[in-house]
Amino acid sequence: MIGSLSLPDFPLLLAPMEDVSDPPFRTVCRANGADLTYTEFISSEGLLKGTASSRRKLDIFAAERPVGIQLYGGDEDSLAKAAVIVDATRPDLLDINFGCPVKKVVRRNGGSGCLKDLGLVQEVIRAVAGGTHLPVTVKIRSGWSEEMRDPVTIGLRCQDAGARALTLHPRTRAQMYTGAARWDEIAAVVAALDIPVIGNGDVITPEDAVRMVRETGCDAVMIGRAAPANPWIFRQIAQYTAHGSYDHPTVDDRYRMIRAYFQMLLDE
Repeated sequence: MIGSLSLPDFPLLLAPMEDVSDPPFRTVCRANGADLTYTEFISSEGLLKGTASSRRKLDIFAAERPVGIQLYGGDEDSLAKAAVIVDATRPDLLDINFGCPVKKVVRRNGGSGCLKDLGLVQEVIRAVAGGTHLPVTVKIRSGWSEEMRDPVTIGLRCQDAGARALTLHPRTRAQMYTGAARWDEIAAVVAALDIPVIGNGDVITPEDAVRMVRETGCDAVMIGRAAPANPWIFRQIAQYTAHGSYDHPTVDDRYRMIRAYFQMLLDE
């Protein structure tokens, strides 16, 4: 359970990815077994200014639910006001991005830039929770840098501020996507927190997903960069957990999916 949202055992989540997780792609992943998807991250400032690109990211297809909308920003007041706008679109949850490492985001104190100030992290969570009736969740990294690496403390601060679930990508902002994700940090956060903990990072195959749950005890697995290359991975994980093997998409499967995806893009 994440607030009032009920998910199945071993839930599989599609990560929010800029320029990737739009409604057509989320619909494709839902049809292939993703239990929950997230929008591309949305700038709170963009929503308040009414920019077309930000408003368009609020669009949700009926076939893709349940879906969470993810916000980012470095100012609690603008995030609280943006949460009111998001609440009116009636997604299933609202997620705050404390994980994005991209320079254009962190230079304005958004994404993982917030992790330099855990007091600000808590203020943001409380402000957003005050602006919505939706369950508020967070996505974090293990810290800003190796010197500030402390995912358990970050997780506890998020939980204390009212986060209803937490996703951990166990790399620091300084690492970007280099090196290996430290799954032992996911296990440590699971042990420390009472809210659901979602594991993310280096899940490329169904075997990886099962191993992450076995090694960390996480409540769910979030898949990011592997999904655009293989949106069937969610179905494959379910097959692997049930039977110990899984099907690979044929050329015809790929062709039909690409046709359906591009038709949805045109319809949108």
